[in-house]
Amino acid sequence: MIKAMLHNINTGETRRGDESLFAEWNDNPDLWIWADFDNVDPEHEKDLFVDTFQLNSLAISDAQRKRHPPKLEVFDDYFLLVMRGLDATTTDISFSAIQIAFFVGERFLVTRHNHESVSVDTTWADADNGNIDLSHGPAHVAYRILRRITDRYTGLIEDIEQNLEDIEAEMFSNPQDALLERLINYGQNLKKLLRIFNYHQNIFGRLSARGQAFISKQQRHEYTDVFEHTERLASLTRLYKELTDDLMNGYISVTSHRLNQVMKVLTVVTVIFLPLALLSSIYGMNFENMPELKSEYAYHVLLSIMGVIVIALLLLFRKVRWL
Repeated sequence: MIKAMLHNINTGETRRGDESLFAEWNDNPDLWIWADFDNVDPEHEKDLFVDTFQLNSLAISDAQRKRHPPKLEVFDDYFLLVMRGLDATTTDISFSAIQIAFFVGERFLVTRHNHESVSVDTTWADADNGNIDLSHGPAHVAYRILRRITDRYTGLIEDIEQNLEDIEAEMFSNPQDALLERLINYGQNLKKLLRIFNYHQNIFGRLSARGQAFISKQQRHEYTDVFEHTERLASLTRLYKELTDDLMNGYISVTSHRLNQVMKVLTVVTVIFLPLALLSSIYGMNFENMPELKSEYAYHVLLSIMGVIVIALLLLFRKVRWL
């Protein structure tokens, strides 16, 4: 699906439509356009990119790839952004990401994605309802989308701290292997998020730098804002990754301690019954000439010896704090 939004710089008038608006935009230098390509046939999409917006073929190839690391590439008349946003179904740390490409020029903003993008759709709705001042141009609208992408990541990261605290409390009260599985899942996803944030942080840092084409002084402040938010996200993600690693090590330590306690009890029982088993096995032999067999009190003496051994071992274990 292709959506288009035309804005007249002089009159402030805005029109909505589809690719049929492209010709009007080309003919009128007072118009700037936002074109959103949502899961469009790649060949048709490429033809429109080349014929209408004169985009570089290699840049188009990067934008159309199913997976491409986030990047910023600057051309003479526009710049390309490839970003990673959360998909529409993501609600927790087990996230899925989608690729969103931006072509930002002086008179056009082209967004391209193969899957539903909450950030693009909500920004489009804001523009449609007049909640975004389109007179600020394509770079401002691109910033609003990028800020929404960042805000969705922020909500995801802010939920992690409480979840980690809950896992820590449960780890001591009711340790289960499911907790370790959750921590491993957290660690893996936090590592992926940190990689994305590092890419985004580098891109936003470049966009907020002086001399960037098609970005005014005011818009540099906007991109600085999203850069600072992404920097904070990267810092928090790094912190939570370290906390997750500490909790995994703590869980393993707690589990090992409990196992040691069990092994200690088993060792105590084994050591106590070992001499008793030795004595009982000796006197269980069927030799006729064993001297104690004819003794009247041999049975009682043997039981007494066994009792003394048990008491002595228990006192010994108590002294060394095994009991």
